[in-house]
Amino acid sequence: MNAVINNPTLTPTHSGWTDEAEAPQEPTANAARLKIERETHKLEKRLCREVGKAIVDFNMIEEGDKVMVCMSGGKDSYALLDILLKLKARAPIHFDLVAVNLDQKQPGFPEHVLPEYLASTGVPFHIENEDTYSIVKKLIPEGKTTCSLCSRLRRGILYRVADELGCTKIALGHHRDDILQTLLLNMFFGGKMKSMPPKLVSDDGKHVVIRPLAYVAEKDTARWAAHRNFPIIPCNLCGSQENLQRKQVGEMLREWEKRFPGRIENMFNALQNVVPSHLLDGSLYDFKNARVTGVADENGDKAFDKEEFAPVPALPGVQVVQIG
Repeated sequence: MNAVINNPTLTPTHSGWTDEAEAPQEPTANAARLKIERETHKLEKRLCREVGKAIVDFNMIEEGDKVMVCMSGGKDSYALLDILLKLKARAPIHFDLVAVNLDQKQPGFPEHVLPEYLASTGVPFHIENEDTYSIVKKLIPEGKTTCSLCSRLRRGILYRVADELGCTKIALGHHRDDILQTLLLNMFFGGKMKSMPPKLVSDDGKHVVIRPLAYVAEKDTARWAAHRNFPIIPCNLCGSQENLQRKQVGEMLREWEKRFPGRIENMFNALQNVVPSHLLDGSLYDFKNARVTGVADENGDKAFDKEEFAPVPALPGVQVVQIG
């Protein structure tokens, strides 16, 4: 396996990763068409800017990396590959991409779709064929959720493929909404303050997993997929029950965003603004040995003050209602 190149002098900067191209001009087009093109160009700029910023903020991709982009056939993995290809063309460093799909031999899976699409992009790709579907059906009783075993099998296979292809990073298509859903799912059902990391070493200790869409809203990947007309493959081919808990949490977040614009952004910002001394985890903050220092600290306890929160900035045409 190729070694991960980690040269501080080649660490990407915002220049190149987040630079934005000029909007195309077409003075002869009608007003409606120009408006659509303008909105589409703004969406493309936003996606490239947010993915570029995530790559820089978490040093996701380094000089000489070979990034394995995991392709499921869903809108998010298509969007991830598409944006990474755009960024590769103007990034301040050199890196390579290889798209990988795991064909798990689910009945009805259109095995021609991804190879045909990937061939049309010119990106190197690899299709791994493993009949995990039969294994899952053999081991999991009918009617029981198959997702857990299926994901473990898939993870092990993709780690192996990453080794065989000499990949130094594994890129997944999880976006901002996935990260927030995971946070709430762990709080509600797992009793943990835990989310989905933008970059982390894999559980086998041998791979670096990255999520370049960490700052991207799901609605934007959906809009981009519709604009690019990606050949989406449905995710229910295995016949497994839908993950009802994740679906319910996703619907709750969308409802909050409709009723209280800005709440989702605030929640996501909170993940990047953690104050361990104001939580309850003794492994993160030494509560037992807290002693008087005589030195003022803005993060010290303000026991007699009523907690105040900065108001969410009002959006154009949106009325903000104070509750409580």
